[in-house]
Amino acid sequence: MQKILTFIALLSISLNVLAKPIAETQDLVSPLLPGQSVPSTITTTINNEKVDLVKLIKGKPTVLFFYRGGWCPFCNVQMGQLQAIEGDLKKLGFQLIGISTDSPNDLQKSINNKKLSYQLFSDYNSTVSQTFGLAFYASQEVTDRYLAKMNLQNPLQKNAAGDERLVLPAPAVYVIDAKGLIQFQYVNPNYKTRLAPELLLHAAKLAK
Repeated sequence: MQKILTFIALLSISLNVLAKPIAETQDLVSPLLPGQSVPSTITTTINNEKVDLVKLIKGKPTVLFFYRGGWCPFCNVQMGQLQAIEGDLKKLGFQLIGISTDSPNDLQKSINNKKLSYQLFSDYNSTVSQTFGLAFYASQEVTDRYLAKMNLQNPLQKNAAGDERLVLPAPAVYVIDAKGLIQFQYVNPNYKTRLAPELLLHAAKLAK
């Protein structure tokens, strides 16, 4: 009986992690915190193959960052900054992985344009960012503007009021150990503010 109760409790915790709601605004995101484990969640490769994020990082210390897409100039600056320190991260034993709402085809464009040597994965339906507690509904104004000017094709989702909105991730950086445990986290709802590369390197060194 005790084993059954323990299993039910663990299953409940797991379902609560997977069921993180999409935040109504960017200021209401509730991201995973240091000390928590990376949950099982499916992402998509540039070859359109499905893969569990847990398997990607199993046994591999990982720097995982979430960005909005290759259409975002602030994200492009960040991707370039991370490319510049990828060699240092590798020396510390870390792999570098980026996840965004871009389609696999658009991810390949970013890799080619920025000459990236690290992996990018697609979260086109925002399920991964939702699992991490980073997903939020963009305002109607932002939704309309991005769909028109950026020509985004991402699926819209209904918020609590029933309005169809674009779902975006709050930009985030996670430093994760080989056991899948989050050692460091930086999340800023203000998409214009990103973690400085030197601070990320410092966090990686401390987590090593």
